[in-house]
Amino acid sequence: MAVRRLESRALDPVLDDRVLRELYPYPPALTRPYVRVNFVHSIDGAMTDGGKVASLATPADKALFFALRAVADAVLVGAGTVRAENYGPAGGSDEVRRWRAEHGLAPVPPVVVVSASARIEPDSRLVTAAQVAPVLVTAAAADTHTLEQAGVRVVRCAGPAVTSAELLAALADLGLHRVLCEGGPTLLGQLLDDDAVDELCVTTSPVTMGGQASRIAHSPNLAHRRMRRGHTLADDDGTLMVQWIRDRA
Repeated sequence: MAVRRLESRALDPVLDDRVLRELYPYPPALTRPYVRVNFVHSIDGAMTDGGKVASLATPADKALFFALRAVADAVLVGAGTVRAENYGPAGGSDEVRRWRAEHGLAPVPPVVVVSASARIEPDSRLVTAAQVAPVLVTAAAADTHTLEQAGVRVVRCAGPAVTSAELLAALADLGLHRVLCEGGPTLLGQLLDDDAVDELCVTTSPVTMGGQASRIAHSPNLAHRRMRRGHTLADDDGTLMVQWIRDRA
């Protein structure tokens, strides 16, 4: 793997894991959750192969995946993605934990799951292997007794759904301002609808898929949001990684 920063005139030197982290700081002195989203898709726009993203991941994409986790306060994900991908907790090497401590972050970021129905298995890897209790943001009437007994921290919203406003308020109340959303497409679609996405990091894997795979965002509404390009990174294998930032000015 030889990830480089692609500019208009030249290529930067190869970027290692630590430099990748330094390339993706969150804005300083945040007073609200800043939502960064990370997705990988194929050249022709497919985000899964047989329902999973693993076959699209490249070494460069994996390096960015872990770098973005390393700089976040929390990893945000929808319950459908947790089930489809057999999600485990966020972790990190001893070096990553030392780096996080040096930068004022907790050693391990919690995983925050969004599910109005609280459909998480209490014996899933996300729960049983967690070093930091996962957080479930769910609807008012959801049955969470078993999950709470298993150690899941539950935050309830006021009604039968989890709105973007309530989700962001819950993250703020937990002191989680540097948010990394890893999917899925329904959650991203909702956040885009509500203009709650501050940054979108999209990796294009150097493959085509065809078929009927879904896009990275699903929504019943059309939400046109103008974004500006941040970093563009490239690997020798053809992987492209583009950072898109919401220009709220």
